[in-house]
Amino acid sequence: MADGFLSLSSQFETATEAEWLAAVEKALKGGGLERLTRKTDDGIAIRPLYREDGFASATDPLGAPGEAPYLRGAEAQPDAYLPWDIRQAFTHPDPETTNAEILRDLERGVSSVELAVDCTGAHGCAVEDANTLASVLKGVRADIATIALDHRGAGAGTSVAALLALWGEKQDEPKSLKFAFNIDPLGLLMRTGRVEGGLDAAFVRTAELARLLALSFPNATTLRADSRAIHEAGGSEAQELGGLIAHAVDTMRRLQTAGYDINSFPAQTVFTLATGGNYGLEIAKLRAARRLWARVLDAMGLEADPMRLQSVSSARMLTRYDAWVNMLRNTAACFAASVGGADVVTVRAFNEALGVPEELGRRTARNTQIIAMEESGLGRIADPAGGAWFEETLATDLAEAAWKEFQQIESEGGLAESLAAGKFQSRIKGVRDDRYKAIAKRKIPVTGVSEFPLIEEDGAPIADVTYASKATRVSNEGIKSFLKDLPDRSGDDTTAEALEPIHLARDFEALRDRAAAHEEKTGKRPSIFIATLGPLAEHNARVDFARNLFAAGGIEGKEAPSLPTSLEDIEAGFKASGCRIAVICGNDERYKTEAGDAAQTLKKAGAQRVFIAGKAEAPYCDTNIFMGCDAVDVLQLAQAELGVAKT
Repeated sequence: MADGFLSLSSQFETATEAEWLAAVEKALKGGGLERLTRKTDDGIAIRPLYREDGFASATDPLGAPGEAPYLRGAEAQPDAYLPWDIRQAFTHPDPETTNAEILRDLERGVSSVELAVDCTGAHGCAVEDANTLASVLKGVRADIATIALDHRGAGAGTSVAALLALWGEKQDEPKSLKFAFNIDPLGLLMRTGRVEGGLDAAFVRTAELARLLALSFPNATTLRADSRAIHEAGGSEAQELGGLIAHAVDTMRRLQTAGYDINSFPAQTVFTLATGGNYGLEIAKLRAARRLWARVLDAMGLEADPMRLQSVSSARMLTRYDAWVNMLRNTAACFAASVGGADVVTVRAFNEALGVPEELGRRTARNTQIIAMEESGLGRIADPAGGAWFEETLATDLAEAAWKEFQQIESEGGLAESLAAGKFQSRIKGVRDDRYKAIAKRKIPVTGVSEFPLIEEDGAPIADVTYASKATRVSNEGIKSFLKDLPDRSGDDTTAEALEPIHLARDFEALRDRAAAHEEKTGKRPSIFIATLGPLAEHNARVDFARNLFAAGGIEGKEAPSLPTSLEDIEAGFKASGCRIAVICGNDERYKTEAGDAAQTLKKAGAQRVFIAGKAEAPYCDTNIFMGCDAVDVLQLAQAELGVAKT
């Protein structure tokens, strides 16, 4: 409007906060705001209302974007062309196939490459030596697109050695090449539970290698501090952040002992966090990471230096059933990463949980970022969440909780010692078990699996992988020649309990797997008869609830062809359905007079177990189903009655 801003509230009377609170209390029938308050896995309150007077940064300013201590990002104004680095992951085992995928994606908007490397081909591209890596990266301009290594299998040696052999001497201008070597001994210990030759020897090699790589490739980063293993094992946000900072501090401490100048560490390190689908929480988590890092640098007496932060969308949130919903989860994670100020963003393929992604999976992954960047304009403003009372307060709360976790790890001797003693893993396990219990009760919904499942599964495509490398181990001669005079200081292996990745949908997907195997074996889908009481308006909500709940276990709900009006109709409908179990759905008033008779009729007709929707008790009813019940336990009971075997 030429004359000023349009006031969207101009047609409404001005309301005070007291009036708003009174309206809330009325709507909640006497309850206050505390009834709407939720808590994170770390016990941090998520309140329904945040005020300016509770805004932590009002008394402790965070500074401006691009200014030390860089709590609001490294740049005062994002790059108009590329606000963040769109980094695509490539995991196909065949080198030639991977090369074709890389070239195609770089042409279509990807700005850097994250190459998953595993010489066996089991968990990434089968790079065995410089020749196979040359096949993978044929035609790739490392002076334009960063080549990042995601070391899988035994560790970083093979892939770094191959990259050095390929580019170390053959390029005219190695100083212009952009690499992210991502060397990470502590990350290897977390992921695999073993560092061959011991951490001390690994850090001696890492210190010298990082120094020489920095000299040879000044546009490269050499190290990675990675908390994804904590997230993927089921850890909380504070555990991820506390573990990330403990990872960086323990790494600096060990590198300094090996002669590395830790003043070089910030510029040489990529900090990598997993980002889930709860974007309000994840934005705060990314912002909290920068606050924690600034606090560490200050405590260590080091000069303030920006944190190079990479966000990788969560793998634990991806589902195998109704995998298409993963596109929405990835979109939320991408939004959180961009608004939260990540410098590098990797969005996983929506079909990754099913196998090796193909073109559709990679295309939607990169296009999610391109749309967020170009069409939604999320990268046009520096620190768009800055000043939001909710985000700032939650980021502060998360940082404080994470600092306590970091201090706990430090009191246990640092991250490596805590892992070796199993203490950090034990705390993660506690959070993971509580999370699974909440998922089983559907307090944490998994859309498409525990909520709104598709009983008719619509599978997503994956790549047809036929390639398999025969290599099991590759020597690191490339590194040995690069580190010509480094003495051999190998010792006993350092071991710890590995942080095993989880899937949030695990228990429900196991139920679906059993149901699918039963259907394949018998030719019949497991089913339950839905016995309705009264007119549609009385039972419809509970019918929908029951149908959804049992579908989450692969059990199809069947109703009578016409609305039952008598016990005889219920009996006839049950017998015609061919079901062996039933669930009664009606309202509580009708349950008082009709549920017992209906259940007795179903039992006489052959029902092995009768469920009832709601918490009402009625004769002959065996099991109640209701919001907050243990859905996994209920579905296991139902499957057992139907003869669905555990796998």
